Amino acid sequence: MRIARFTTGEDPVYGLVDGTGEKIAEVTGDPLYQRIELTGATHLVEDVRLLAPVIPRSKVIGIGRNYADHAAEMGTDVPDEPLMFLVPNTAVVGPGDPIVYPPQTSEVHYEGELAVVIGRLCKDLEPEDAAAVVFGYTVANDVTARDLQRSDGQWARAKGFDTFCPLGPWIETDLDVSSVSVVTRLDGEVVQDGTTADMVHGVAALVSHASKAFTLLPGDVILTGTPAGVGPMRPGQRVEVEIEGIGTLSNPVVEP
Repeated sequence: MRIARFTTGEDPVYGLVDGTGEKIAEVTGDPLYQRIELTGATHLVEDVRLLAPVIPRSKVIGIGRNYADHAAEMGTDVPDEPLMFLVPNTAVVGPGDPIVYPPQTSEVHYEGELAVVIGRLCKDLEPEDAAAVVFGYTVANDVTARDLQRSDGQWARAKGFDTFCPLGPWIETDLDVSSVSVVTRLDGEVVQDGTTADMVHGVAALVSHASKAFTLLPGDVILTGTPAGVGPMRPGQRVEVEIEGIGTLSNPVVEP
């Protein structure tokens, strides 16, 4: 099932996207917190504005160096356990929304990633219990000010600017993500071409590890790391991240 959040010019609502990705059936309520029912209203996806499918009320948890090839291209080792950082929920934007290039940086990079959406409150999970708390999956771009990441010595500012966490186009609730392709395009040219099969720590391990540090709440998002091929993007360019079985997240890069 594909669940989207969208607007037709009124208040945001949720809907179920058909298998073609062309039509959306409106539902009542918030699927993360309550039972949903079809309202009977349907729309063409091209006629609505898709929004970030989830706005985390609590947190976005990022995972660093979770692909060996990306760690190698950054000149770093793969950590023994998942390397976590927090991204403010104010960084989240949706498909089509602009990524704003901050004046404090001159080196903003794209990072295409699979994102896990948590569906239940949980704490101290073992990996074998992780599937029960995963609501679904979406596409993410873990935008990073690489120069500030180096100069600050930690990642809060480099990854936390407003608009630096695009999510979308919707949440896929029924998908085996053990081996799906992750492809990033910059102005139509493929710059990242990886697979989740190459993740050092899989989804279950990441959810378990995060839950042993933080209480996870419905709507929390875990970014699972990026494959090799990260690089700079500039205002005027467009970055697209496509994940097999989910869809494509596309965002323009703009001046402040």
